[in-house]
Amino acid sequence: MTNLPCQRRHVSLLCLTLVLGAWATIANSQHGTDSRNVRLLSHNDLQARSAYQPTIKRQIVDGQERWIAYIGHHGGRAMNPLTGEVENNGTSIVDVTDPANPVYLHHIPNLSAPSGAQMVRVCNGNELPGGEAGASYLLRTNGGRGGGDRGNISHQLFDVTDPSSPKLLHTLVENLNDTHKNWWECDTGIAYLVSGVPGWRVVRMTQIFDLSDPTDPKFIRNFGLVGQQPGATGETPVELHGCISVAERNRVYCGQGTNANGVMAILDREILLHGELKDPVNPTAEELSAPVISLLSLPYFMGAHTSYPILGVEYSEFENDEILGTRDYVMIVNESLEEECLAEARQMMYIVDVTDEKHPWPTSNFNVSDSAGDFCTRGGRFGSHASHESFTPIFYKKLVFLSWFNAGMRVVDIVDPYNPREVGYYIPATTENTDERCVNIDGQDRCKIAIQTNNLEIDDRGYIYLVDRANTGLHLVELTGAAREIAHYPN
Repeated sequence: MTNLPCQRRHVSLLCLTLVLGAWATIANSQHGTDSRNVRLLSHNDLQARSAYQPTIKRQIVDGQERWIAYIGHHGGRAMNPLTGEVENNGTSIVDVTDPANPVYLHHIPNLSAPSGAQMVRVCNGNELPGGEAGASYLLRTNGGRGGGDRGNISHQLFDVTDPSSPKLLHTLVENLNDTHKNWWECDTGIAYLVSGVPGWRVVRMTQIFDLSDPTDPKFIRNFGLVGQQPGATGETPVELHGCISVAERNRVYCGQGTNANGVMAILDREILLHGELKDPVNPTAEELSAPVISLLSLPYFMGAHTSYPILGVEYSEFENDEILGTRDYVMIVNESLEEECLAEARQMMYIVDVTDEKHPWPTSNFNVSDSAGDFCTRGGRFGSHASHESFTPIFYKKLVFLSWFNAGMRVVDIVDPYNPREVGYYIPATTENTDERCVNIDGQDRCKIAIQTNNLEIDDRGYIYLVDRANTGLHLVELTGAAREIAHYPN
């Protein structure tokens, strides 16, 4: 980015006009919308709150089908125009039934401190074995480390049958050191909570609950990698980031770490949930190792933010092979943590063959080139962050959607899992809400404004939802052109 004639944080009256004019020119020229085979349908500013996880759910509300987006937020505070109050960042609820006209319905603030409520999952009562027909339920984190609310960090369950008026049902567990990327099986009710339980050697491990009846939650067990449990000695494995389960395959796939020392774990779900335990709260090393089928240790300079299973792939190249014509894969997405390509290796996406589960093996990778947009100097983070986590048949085994911070969303064709190729992208424009990102160079802050596409998700209609870490809001997009032709949209 071109240097401005005055520092943006400390502008004198003499250079105010010049600075604002120059900044407007730079923002428009370097931070406008850029896209290929993706079309913007709508934007919502989410009350200028830093956003982490979107979850989209089809619900019946007052007898009508509605599509509701639930968005978890990072820490902070902002004005809620619906209440006229400044509220701790929490959970935004947006009606996206008409994708061209999203309607902001409600904000559930963090109920104890301004450290946000990053993670959110939603299940309908009709899906859950013990749920109430017609009801809908929200599972969310309430708080996280770094927010000054240690002791008030918890996991919560809400009734969102009326998404405009959520009601707190339970605080499942509290007094945690941290929370993060939960997973909830709507067809069984099993929930895998990322928690920081005091006494464990990491601030993120797994607590498993049976939420099949959200009005009567039941704790099942604590879990972590051997060496993370209280009382262990020696090297401590890197902390959990999040898990994705596939109940019909009896497997759970977990990503450990973010941008370093990553581990992808494949777990036997049956043993994890029903294995014999002397004490579910304090499992032994032997009880922790029992569900582990394999651990893939990544190089020290890579993390495993997301471990997304892509199972039962009938790869055309192998269709005439007598054996293993169908393969299983896991897509591992690293997370970039540093600004402007400083102080870390490039974080990317990798596809791993897990057909032989005990010996996972990398087959291919995907990267976005810095030269495609001068991303290393644009400002903010550049590198991979996450993938969508839903399994809609429209895209499954065909296309994946990756968030790449200042390079926006990347659309990747994985029909050939050994040669993933980009077929589209969408980089949103900055707005007046987009927050600056700073790096310290020789004791001086260098600050720039850039999009920070954080997480994204898809719905069963085929729409894609991007949320921004730098307060830019929600962008709802759809595929066009060659990218759309790869997907399986219903006739």
